[in-house]
Amino acid sequence: MFELKPLSPDAVPRALAKAERYRLLNEPGEAHSICLDVLAADPSNQEALRTMILALTDQFAAEQALVSESLATVARLDDEYERKYYSGIIHERRAKAHLAQHTPRGGSRAYEWLRQAMQCFDEADALRPANNEDARLRWNACARLIDRGREIAPFVEEPNEPLLSE
Repeated sequence: MFELKPLSPDAVPRALAKAERYRLLNEPGEAHSICLDVLAADPSNQEALRTMILALTDQFAAEQALVSESLATVARLDDEYERKYYSGIIHERRAKAHLAQHTPRGGSRAYEWLRQAMQCFDEADALRPANNEDARLRWNACARLIDRGREIAPFVEEPNEPLLSE
């Protein structure tokens, strides 16, 4: 194991800007790593937590295990609105990852994740700061995705027929 080199507190703003650039360049693993370095230097840095949540969710299609880490990171946010909003983002992006994987019953799994996202966005909307309707925009996006996607529907248990025996 290597001993990681610490980030100086003065370097935090520049590191956060770099993390955002890596996210925009579709390199969320790099952004995640930078956020870990920032959080080692400043454990309660809210911008680093938000960027890390988004970097983790950017990787959901390849790594399902990151959902737990994302939710644990959300719990570290100071603001209740942001905890609800980013929980919604996590659920929405997990739904989209299910759809991208084209797995059996992926549409019904996506539906459940989208409905959970919409619940989080409703809760965030009730707490929203003035002139911030981000949660409503995300709720509407989830609703449109469900309405558009024929495969996105609640799971319906189909009756099993017994096998005929001789």
